[in-house]
Amino acid sequence: MEDVSRRKRMWVHPINRNRKQFGDFHHLVAELSLDRVRHLKYFRMSAEKMDHLQSLIGPDLTKRCTNYRESIQPKQRLAVTLRFLATGESFHSLAFQYRLGKSTVSTTVHTTCRAIERQMMDSQFPMPTEQMWRDSAAAFWSRCNFPNCIGAIDGQHINITAPPKSGSQFFNYKKTFSLVLLALVDANYCFISIQVGDYGRASDGGVYSGSDLGIGMENKTLHVPADCPLPGEDQGGPVPYAMVGDAAFPLKTYLMRPFPGQRLGRWQKVFNYRLSRARMVVECAFGILAARWRVLYTRITMAPENVDAVVMAVCILHNYLLNPVESQILLEEAEERGEHLQDARHMGANRGSRDAYSIREKFCAFFLSPTGSVFWQDRVL
Repeated sequence: MEDVSRRKRMWVHPINRNRKQFGDFHHLVAELSLDRVRHLKYFRMSAEKMDHLQSLIGPDLTKRCTNYRESIQPKQRLAVTLRFLATGESFHSLAFQYRLGKSTVSTTVHTTCRAIERQMMDSQFPMPTEQMWRDSAAAFWSRCNFPNCIGAIDGQHINITAPPKSGSQFFNYKKTFSLVLLALVDANYCFISIQVGDYGRASDGGVYSGSDLGIGMENKTLHVPADCPLPGEDQGGPVPYAMVGDAAFPLKTYLMRPFPGQRLGRWQKVFNYRLSRARMVVECAFGILAARWRVLYTRITMAPENVDAVVMAVCILHNYLLNPVESQILLEEAEERGEHLQDARHMGANRGSRDAYSIREKFCAFFLSPTGSVFWQDRVL
């Protein structure tokens, strides 16, 4: 009887040896490069963008050929990774389509995502400057009519398979296992700052307050501009630049959240309406992100550190590919499907300082002033 332990292992499976004759990369992908619309649907980016992306990360994906087998081309590694991010298909499925080994697909996806983070992080997420914050605030005032707003913040759960021996660390309020993605977004749906990897169970300050963004805002090390008067209110005194978030976030002088409860006065309703209008940009950004990279709608079966790399990669690619026309199409697609990521709740204590309440009241007074009351909706609330 044959000894299984001594059975020879094949370098390349006979089926995979025919990848050039039957694999998707050498046939379907080559044909898609001639059809712009279908290429965009398949890879969620144009052929031109894909070629440019390959030029940025190609050296990191190049492997040496050996006498036993030919290495996988960098463009094929990129194609497999983009298809995984665009669909969330299993590694087994992609392995059969591209005539590759399952372990090769797994290694390719992890390597490519880390190459994207390593080569593109600095260009797509530059360190914020005072002028960048001012530009963001100007865009929020122009589009959402919320003054001194430097960004909208929110957190989302990324579903994963429960890691071995992790207990309840990743178990969230929706009774699924997840990691938290925390993001600050500008008025153009572009991510300014992200943090990935906090446990799904984290709450009450465990995500935001411990994040680089939260610590930087608290310590005033992120180059946020000095306080300035609200538009047309030179006599009202300076008001801090602030982020806007939902009720899950703490009230700070630099972070505005809505008034809680149902029985609110007119001035409180106006404030909540304006804040909600500004905060919707982060919801739209997450909608665009997940509609393009549908792996976020699946339960990702990877080790947590590899999930971190995947989420970082799709956020970087989101900024890299951001386009007003495509963004609108992706938003409509998400609305038609009725799909959305799970909100991350209880990110910080609700009790604010006296100064924070005072700043929020200044915003309320401004929205009811002749200068701030620019929407007819405000006058009928």
